[in-house]
Amino acid sequence: MTLAGDVVDWAVLRAEAVQAAQLAYCPYSGLRVGAAAVCDDGRIVTGCNVENAAYGVGLCAECTMAGQLRLTGGGRFVAVACRSGRGELLMPCGRCRQLLYELGGPDCLVDTPTGILPMRHVLPDAFGPANLPGGGA
Repeated sequence: MTLAGDVVDWAVLRAEAVQAAQLAYCPYSGLRVGAAAVCDDGRIVTGCNVENAAYGVGLCAECTMAGQLRLTGGGRFVAVACRSGRGELLMPCGRCRQLLYELGGPDCLVDTPTGILPMRHVLPDAFGPANLPGGGA
């Protein structure tokens, strides 16, 4: 288990992201991307990018990871790491930052080039469920 109390084993999480990147389908860009997250129940979910000849319909690693979160019992993201297949740190794109905020909230931790930051700093002034009529889902 990667989550022990409030301590995240970032080395394990980063390694899981690199391992997920090895399964990427990226015949067009050649960039293998993996994402790994610790969930609020301690399990780890992963995802990899899945490209498509119609570039705009490709899926980021964080998108497939979000699907794995839902398929394996739901819950919330607590901490997230994104890596290339060679282990290089990669930041989530704007769309994926919104996904991470939705499924992890403002306190979800993200591995960034400037250190471990909560989503409230990675996506300041985020639009979320509270911005919808009735407070969202």
